[in-house]
Amino acid sequence: MAITLRNTALALALATAAGCIAPLKLATDDSGMVLSHQNLALPNPSDTGTHTVKQMTYGSGTDKQRPEYREGVTIKTKTVDASPFASIPKDQQKHRLDFFGFDLKKAPINARVWYPDGPGPFPLVLIVHGNHDSEKFSDPGYAYLGEMLASRGFIMASVDENFINGGISEENDGRAWLLLKHLEVWKQFNETVDGPFYRLVDMTNIALMGHSRGGEAAAVAASFNTLKYYPDDFKQKFNFNFAIKSVVAIAPVDGQYKPTGQFTPLENVNYLLIHGSHDGDVSTAVGLRQYERLRFTGDEPRFKAVLFMYRANHGQWNTTWGNKDNGPRSGRSLDLRGLIDPELQRQFAKVVISGFLEATIHQKREYVQMFRDHRTAGGWLPKTMYTTRFQQNGYRPLAEFDEDIDLTTGSGRGVVITGEHLSTWQEKPVPFRGRGNDTQNHNAAWIGWNNELAASDTPDEASKTDAPAPSSEPPKKMGPPASYAVSVPDALRTDWMVGADSTLSVSLAATNTKPGPRAEEKPKTDEEDKPKAPPTKKAPPPKKKPEPKKPKEDEDQPPVDLTVELVDAAGHTARLPLSRYGVARHPLQANVYRRQGRDTQRFTSNFELIPQTFLMPLADFAQSAPGFDPGQLATIRLVFDKTVAGTIIVEHVGIETPPAKRRD
Repeated sequence: MAITLRNTALALALATAAGCIAPLKLATDDSGMVLSHQNLALPNPSDTGTHTVKQMTYGSGTDKQRPEYREGVTIKTKTVDASPFASIPKDQQKHRLDFFGFDLKKAPINARVWYPDGPGPFPLVLIVHGNHDSEKFSDPGYAYLGEMLASRGFIMASVDENFINGGISEENDGRAWLLLKHLEVWKQFNETVDGPFYRLVDMTNIALMGHSRGGEAAAVAASFNTLKYYPDDFKQKFNFNFAIKSVVAIAPVDGQYKPTGQFTPLENVNYLLIHGSHDGDVSTAVGLRQYERLRFTGDEPRFKAVLFMYRANHGQWNTTWGNKDNGPRSGRSLDLRGLIDPELQRQFAKVVISGFLEATIHQKREYVQMFRDHRTAGGWLPKTMYTTRFQQNGYRPLAEFDEDIDLTTGSGRGVVITGEHLSTWQEKPVPFRGRGNDTQNHNAAWIGWNNELAASDTPDEASKTDAPAPSSEPPKKMGPPASYAVSVPDALRTDWMVGADSTLSVSLAATNTKPGPRAEEKPKTDEEDKPKAPPTKKAPPPKKKPEPKKPKEDEDQPPVDLTVELVDAAGHTARLPLSRYGVARHPLQANVYRRQGRDTQRFTSNFELIPQTFLMPLADFAQSAPGFDPGQLATIRLVFDKTVAGTIIVEHVGIETPPAKRRD
């Protein structure tokens, strides 16, 4: 064995030296500092609960491969015809029928169940796997979640949809429909007097979870749940209308199923998205589109959140999938060296999924804070870096940049946007890391600044003296700091009942672009205002504006910081640093492939650009400046006074007010 290891190490060293294998590149980990802000005095939601856990399976009894879904089922279910929603390629039909013992016209309703030993009723959680080898079964891979959630008072069923895995496409509507058919059998279980689940299931509190294609399926199922007809064929009538309160999407795909040619809309469910930076399968975090298009109406407390985990991959959320995201042989192509330990990746899933369900299903609203600011739960989270998003139904947008092409108008009525001393200012789509024109389907404001002034062509008086030049580099000349401001019109402030219990919500991300020094802005003199005679000589061409600079690929940059300045209608100002509410990191590089240059071939960039949500209570600003009145908020200004130069994207600026206190 020692010889084998030495030979492997030698081969690896030679391959690296030859330029075949890229050196491992990871961003500097700041989790030791960032995650030290734990202040939630609550039980860790990933801890084992007080309930004894029981297990069983239910199914149609027709699976030739697995006894647990044949004679081992505790409850036998009827088969369903899934053929209107998914299809097996002709060249695979015979083999699949021989292997499984059924086709899609007699698709089984199979699942593994973990449930509490107690009188109930308990909320119901379904989870469904994504696409994988259909003959290497995926549904057992979430037992770690089932055991933990059942101990905490949830019934969790891991749904078997392996029979539509493998070489099939455009079947996510089928995956979603099957989830809803499982809910139908759970309704029957709950109403069957002599069954093991009689009155044990709280059918008014349901959550759907999915991984990969299952992540899209869970969201599609939540959308189908409220429809009367299948969007692609009105002959398929829907009559579901279950009380689906929450959806969890684990590294989901998005747009694999598009009803009527559009992305599936999502409305009025709590939503959690988790994704990893080193995902070797769904390498682009397309679930961000699901997050963006989810809308809330009414006053029921709901929220949506994103937690993007640095160094997590695709498969380690499922214990049977492992770290080779593109199959057993992909270990030769994927760079597995930078991945986080699989147990830590699953520990993260346990913390955030359980915390989410505690907050949205068990209504322990105190756990919402860990999604508003993940640093408050830093002691529970594995030590790596996270980018997080949050929005709840009390949020109202001031500026979201999708409505028009006017840089000076916002999303709310009468909102005016201004900029001072900026180097760049434009609105354009937020890209994904993948190649092509695939974007996050919404715009952001791209704002660049450099407070350093460009050197003048004319020497100043100090440079004309005979004094010796200093030995060190002279200090750079700085102009007034650049800023970007959004107004809060009186009418909106009144309608939204903005006050001390409101919160400013800003989502932004630093980029790796740094504009060059800006030209000095000199005030005009009286002489300059007078008419001038035409020049006798041709004026020299203007000096070329310095090109934006990008750091070297391996260069770590410190986070961007700035001052958030609020001004009330009377002119009173309150100012706090953005860094008080989180970290605006530069993009975290994540190379997925081992071979030198492969990431460059596959992706536009080696990072995903994900804005961080900063939630800043107006009460904090009032406390810092007693003269400032939050109820008269008139201007929100980002002042770029703490980082000399940089470019950020601003994705959302809005006000969050508790729904009970807001008037729309």
